[in-house]
Amino acid sequence: MDGCNDEEMVVTYMEMATNTYLTERKEKKKEKEKEKENENENENENENENENEKEKEREKEKEKDRGKKKEKKKEKKKEKEKENENENENEISTKPRASEQRVREEGREKEKEKEKEKEKEKQKEKEKEKEKGIKRNAERR
Repeated sequence: MDGCNDEEMVVTYMEMATNTYLTERKEKKKEKEKEKENENENENENENENENEKEKEREKEKEKDRGKKKEKKKEKKKEKEKENENENENEISTKPRASEQRVREEGREKEKEKEKEKEKEKQKEKEKEKEKGIKRNAERR
């Protein structure tokens, strides 16, 4: 019986060793799979981060472009304002100023008044001449 027991023990021992070996092998496979999964996850995360960074760069470029467009619009507005100011200045310089215009109008009015006074004086002189003529005619008669 001892031989039989020895054989059974050897078989049992062999089975245990095989089971241990297989278990360890499965565990190693699982570990390798986990490592691969982790590597894949890390790669995916890195790719996502890179994609996010690229997207941020694109957004920055868009913002720069928008800023440049705004600057150009501001410059165009300033140029238009300057042109309008220049046109207004040209119009003002070609048009007489209000004060100058008033002075001219007042001068014209004074000249007209002087002319009216001269005409009144001429009328008075004509009337005097008529009266003198009438008196002369009356004296002659």
